[in-house]
Amino acid sequence: MSRRRIGFWYRLAAAIAKPPLIVLFKRDWRGMENIPAEGGFLTAVNHNSYLDPLLYAHFQYNTGRLPRFLAKAALFKPFFVGAVMRGTGQIPVVRATADAAAAYRSAVEAVNKGECVAFYPEGTLTRDPDQWPMVGKTGVARVALLTRAPVIPIAQWGANEFLPPYAKKPSFLPRKTHRVLVGPPVDLSAWYGKEPTAEVLREVTGAIMSDVKQLLAEVRGIPAPAGLYDPRKAAKDAKGNDGKGAA
Repeated sequence: MSRRRIGFWYRLAAAIAKPPLIVLFKRDWRGMENIPAEGGFLTAVNHNSYLDPLLYAHFQYNTGRLPRFLAKAALFKPFFVGAVMRGTGQIPVVRATADAAAAYRSAVEAVNKGECVAFYPEGTLTRDPDQWPMVGKTGVARVALLTRAPVIPIAQWGANEFLPPYAKKPSFLPRKTHRVLVGPPVDLSAWYGKEPTAEVLREVTGAIMSDVKQLLAEVRGIPAPAGLYDPRKAAKDAKGNDGKGAA
């Protein structure tokens, strides 16, 4: 199975995006040898800045394996951005609709054709106060079990120092370093052949996100927390604590 060809739209996007990224960020990219040279595969990446997809695409463009992202359908609406998204083969997702299932079918087809499909399993910027990965959504697990393609865990850090989560203004100085660490494929063999129940999908997603979390700990040089941040649980705990305080 062949690599995705670098076409006009990818070259145009790279010509526009690479020069400012090279100026704004130093690079510390490790583990590139874990990106498969051939065949379809998935990547699972942590998400802590609005700039993450741009910097991650910059990184993977340099590996020679072009990523296809599952992206919010709204990103395809602006004329120029939409043209670039469609031209580079990105996959629109309309959440909580039948179109969302179509997006996952497109992801499976792309992987089976030998392409790379990139997932941000958290589905949004992390809400963890210390910017560790959250509990992930199960889309990457669904595609992984259907295709049995390698799932490559990737941690990135640095975009969040330039543009922190949910911030509107960047911090230009000092110059930031974009750090990427690519791990070996996640071992999902224990789940192959099992019925993809909700529990199985949660377990697979948890295994993937745990590997991403450990890579991020190595990138940051500090120990990772024991579990994955669960915003729903955190919200319930906060309400419970408020209730105790009111009593």
